[in-house]
Amino acid sequence: MTETTTPAAPRGHSPEFSLARAALQGLREDLFQDVRAYRPLPRAAASGPLAQLFPERIRRKLEYLPHAVVLGLALLTFIVGTMGATDYGDAGAFAYVAGFLAAAPVALTLLRPTLAWWLSLMVAPVLVALTNGQYPWPAGSILGHTAVMTVVAARSGPRTAGWMWTLSAVYSMLAASAVGGWYDSDAVPVLIFSGVAVALVTLVQANRTTKRQVVEERTVTAVERDKRTLLEERTTIARELHDVVAHHMSVVAIQAEAAPYRVENPPPELEQAFVTIRENAVAALTELRRVLGVVRAEDYEAPDAPQPTLADLDRLLENVRDAGLSVTKTVTGAVRELPPGVELSAYRIVQEALSNTLRHAPGAQAAVEVSYVLGGLGLRVVNGPPTGLVKPSPGAGHGITGMRERVSMLSGEMTADGTADGGYEVTVFIPVAAREAGPREERDEAGGA
Repeated sequence: MTETTTPAAPRGHSPEFSLARAALQGLREDLFQDVRAYRPLPRAAASGPLAQLFPERIRRKLEYLPHAVVLGLALLTFIVGTMGATDYGDAGAFAYVAGFLAAAPVALTLLRPTLAWWLSLMVAPVLVALTNGQYPWPAGSILGHTAVMTVVAARSGPRTAGWMWTLSAVYSMLAASAVGGWYDSDAVPVLIFSGVAVALVTLVQANRTTKRQVVEERTVTAVERDKRTLLEERTTIARELHDVVAHHMSVVAIQAEAAPYRVENPPPELEQAFVTIRENAVAALTELRRVLGVVRAEDYEAPDAPQPTLADLDRLLENVRDAGLSVTKTVTGAVRELPPGVELSAYRIVQEALSNTLRHAPGAQAAVEVSYVLGGLGLRVVNGPPTGLVKPSPGAGHGITGMRERVSMLSGEMTADGTADGGYEVTVFIPVAAREAGPREERDEAGGA
């Protein structure tokens, strides 16, 4: 028997190697890639509570407050660097040059932050050689380099701040060992001081970033919630209108099947036409049931009772009166039968408006007006301000969204807004085309005459 040896699969890199490679990749991206990139410091958003205490003209100037702080640090670094050079025997123009070299990187952070950090690191040994003073960080570099790291950390992220401090620590150890040893150097105090400053700035920046991300996520969540609510409202409307449409299609199918028997010796073309009408009606009913199955939830149960109409408004008003709402109803115009979809939507709109009144204006008085006008139906539900000891329910809810969807489906118009006395008013107009009398109705009217 011949044994077949399967070659071993190549082993992947260890987690430590992958972590080190990712860290070095981050170092290259943060401090070596695009070192001279032009990144001007953006203006601050003067929209906080303290900024609101100032006039608009001053608030616009407060947007440049970060720039003023950076320039102030640069000026302070220049003064400290000049005084430090003077303390070690350098005076005159040379001291000002030393102060300028220490302060220039701080000012450069306004435009090119990465280049400013490298320049600040390179200036430190130059000042040590020129002043023969403290090492590895002269007086000007202590403040200047810390200020540069702080500003760059505030403009970048925790990873960049960590790499800046690490490389500064490496320089401190190498320079202190090369010049005169650790005992006489200021490496450790400077690293502690700069580390604390950078850590504080990084924590503040991380906290600010987290808050901004939370706000963005809440905004996205609110948008998604509104979309989901809109879809749920449309699904509910589709379920309710299913019975209305199914009823009409069933009537069409039954009439098409019975029509040939009402005519003596109908021509074959007429019989075939009625058969086609019935087949199309049955097919439409089948597709309608399939669509309803798609939009129906798993726990949905079809209602046993017929869908409500405007004729059921009195029963609805009695129910809300039992719940503690004082409501009146006014009907104007000639009451007439409207399409079932219009009747159902009008009933639901009044129902939702009164429910909102119960939730958000307890103890208020409400009025319902139904207007049968030429060319459509008008609805108006208005309530006064809340009264009594019961507190309104918090939240805006989604009732207005459902009402707007129903009105939009019927090509109507709707307004919902507060009233001058602190109440709320919902007005709706639903267009309804005048129904023309068919031949059978005209014949019945002629026979009756």
